[in-house]
Amino acid sequence: MTRGALHHVELWVTDLAASEATLGRLLLRLGYAESRRWATGVRYDLGETYLVLEAGPDVGGSHERTRAGLNHLAFDAGTPEEVDALMQAAVADGWTLLFPERHPFAGGSEHRAAYLADDSGFEVELVASTAGAPAPGVVAGDDAGRKP
Repeated sequence: MTRGALHHVELWVTDLAASEATLGRLLLRLGYAESRRWATGVRYDLGETYLVLEAGPDVGGSHERTRAGLNHLAFDAGTPEEVDALMQAAVADGWTLLFPERHPFAGGSEHRAAYLADDSGFEVELVASTAGAPAPGVVAGDDAGRKP
């Protein structure tokens, strides 16, 4: 694993079955594979990174993306067409499309993505790949990602 790369994310959820029906299905569609399951949780792997959904007696209250803490998880979701297909499948699974009036450019005119929220309060961003293009506002070749 590359030093500094994200190793894993553990999300505590109040209803494991509901989170598997939304976030779990989305992870599977993104290419993650279920690798472990126990009474109060499930782990999904993609390469060296994994994501855990866990419920249990230590989980208190519900998640609210607009409070301090985690706002959302962003995933590279492939081509614009793949993002659209994933978004449509996610909506069918119970996700809500956020900012529909600005979709698919709610993040700006050069950032194509779908922003989704589930009933558990979690938000995901499905980002369309730009195949080698620098991020908007970043100078090509600027390894630190500094703005010009």
